[in-house]
Amino acid sequence: MIKRILNFLDKNASGKNVILLLVVTLAVYGFMLAYTIPNAMHYAGGLKLLDMQPTGYNIEYVRNLFDTLGEPGREAYLYGQIPIDMVYPSLFAITYSLLLAFLFKRAFKQTGNFGYLIFIPVLGGLFDYLENIGIIIMLLIYPDFSRFMAVTTNIFSVLKSLFTTIFFILLLTAIIVILVKRFRRSN
Repeated sequence: MIKRILNFLDKNASGKNVILLLVVTLAVYGFMLAYTIPNAMHYAGGLKLLDMQPTGYNIEYVRNLFDTLGEPGREAYLYGQIPIDMVYPSLFAITYSLLLAFLFKRAFKQTGNFGYLIFIPVLGGLFDYLENIGIIIMLLIYPDFSRFMAVTTNIFSVLKSLFTTIFFILLLTAIIVILVKRFRRSN
């Protein structure tokens, strides 16, 4: 099955597909950054939303955030930010896997097992979904708090951030390799 997915990504990793998906993905992300996140954070009293905590948080932070948000802020988070953020992880996974496949074809002649690195954005997207589900559950059970849900959701948040960071390192690496190859060819 993994080979089929790799073949699908390789076959569809054209510049046209990558650009189209990048435009859609960045538009959704831009909408979140410009509208849904600030709308929810308006109620947060300077605290960051759980999605925006790449190094994690603890149950006390979750409780403080949810208390500070108040009912209107929790509703803005649950019904404004989270629905858009349930679309974004799929776009992230598909778009950035295709982008890596597109760039890896140009950067490396034989990718071999290195080609499996194009799944890194899929893992980032998966952990983003799991983080969102944890946040939804915690918002729905509020004012009750589950230490298990807070700890588990925190782990998903950190893993999402880790795989997103690895993706950007891979992206930068591929771009540098392509630029070095072009520079060598021109000399």
